[in-house]
Amino acid sequence: MKKLIFSILAIAVAGFGFAQDLPTNPEPGKCYVRCTTPDIYENQTVQIEVEPAYKKLRVVPAQYETQTERVLVKEASKKLRIIPAVYGTETVTYVKKQSSSVLSINPATFGNSAETIEIKPAYAQWEMSDVPPAECQSNNPEDCRYWCYKGYPAEYQTVAVRTLVNDASTSSSPVAEQAGSYTKRVVTEPARVVEEEVPAEYATITKTVLVKDAGTTEETVAAKYKTVTKEVLKQKGGLTTWAEVDCKLLEYTDLNIVWNLGSASLTNAAKAEIDAKLLPVMQQGVSVEIASHTDSRGTASSNQALSERRAQAVTNYLISKGINSSKITSNGYGESKLRNRCADGVSCTEREHTLNRRTQFRVIEN
Repeated sequence: MKKLIFSILAIAVAGFGFAQDLPTNPEPGKCYVRCTTPDIYENQTVQIEVEPAYKKLRVVPAQYETQTERVLVKEASKKLRIIPAVYGTETVTYVKKQSSSVLSINPATFGNSAETIEIKPAYAQWEMSDVPPAECQSNNPEDCRYWCYKGYPAEYQTVAVRTLVNDASTSSSPVAEQAGSYTKRVVTEPARVVEEEVPAEYATITKTVLVKDAGTTEETVAAKYKTVTKEVLKQKGGLTTWAEVDCKLLEYTDLNIVWNLGSASLTNAAKAEIDAKLLPVMQQGVSVEIASHTDSRGTASSNQALSERRAQAVTNYLISKGINSSKITSNGYGESKLRNRCADGVSCTEREHTLNRRTQFRVIEN
C-alpha cells in the first residue's frame, strides 16, 4: 500500500514538473518545440602565419675545366732482331762409281781318247763237274762228281774318254771409275742477332680538373601569411526556450531531392530545395532529424549504407551553411520503410521505385 502511494505521489510530482516546463500562454491549435538558444558568433578577420620564414640553401655545383696532357703509354725498350743466315751453292765432285775389273771366264777344253779298263780281274775257282762219271756206282749221283780248280782270265772293256786339254780359267779387263757431282747449299754468312732501340710511345689525354669546389648559397625566404575570417563567440547560448513551429513539421516532411541511382551527391537543384524548405526551419534554432530511404533494388546492406551516405550528405551541406551539427540527427533507413509494394522480387515501374527513394526531415525535441 505504501509503495502504491509513493508511486502515485511520484507521478503527480513528475506531471507537475513537466507542466511547469511547458510554454506559457500557448495558443490553441499551435505546436511548440523546446529549443536551446544557439551560440551567437561574429566574424573577425585575423592574419595567421601559414608558412614560417626559413633559409633556403642552393647548391652551387663545382666548376671544372678540361685540360690536355701528354702521357707516356709505353716506355722505351730494346728488341732483338734476328738476321737470318745467307746461303750460297757450291758444286761437289764425288766418285759416282769406283774403278773395277771385268772378269771373263775361259772354259776348259777337252780332247777325245780311248782307255781299256779291266772290268773283271782274272781268277780261279773250284768247280764241280756237271755230270757224274759213267762208272759211278752210287745211288747218289752227287757222290760220284769231282772237283776241278779252274782258272779264268781277266775281262777288259775299251771306254771312250775325254781328256782335259786346258782347264777353265779367267781373264780380267779393267773398268775405269765414274765421277759425279752435286750442288749443295752452304752458309756464306752466318745468322746473327742485332739489338735495336724501340722508342717510347706517348698519347694525349683529356682530363677534367676541379677549378672550384661545390658550395652553397643561402637565401632567406620570408614568412607567408594568410588573412582568414574566424567566428568568435559573441553571446553564449544554451538557454532552453519554446518555439512555435508548424505542426506539420513534427511529422516527416519530404524534401524534393531526386537522387541518381546509387549516388549520394547533392545536385544544385537538391541544394536549392534544402535552402528553401529546410534551412529556414533550422535557423529558428530547432533540432531536426534527417531521414533517408532507398528503394529495394540492390542488397539490403548496400542500400542501408547508401541511405546513410545520403542523409550525411544533407547534414554536411547544412553544416556548411552554418548550422550547428548538434542540432542535426542523421539516420539512414535503407529499404526498411518502403511506401509501396515494391519489395525484393516484386516487379515495379521506375515511378514506383522513385516513391521509395526519398529524403525527409522532421523537427525533434532537443
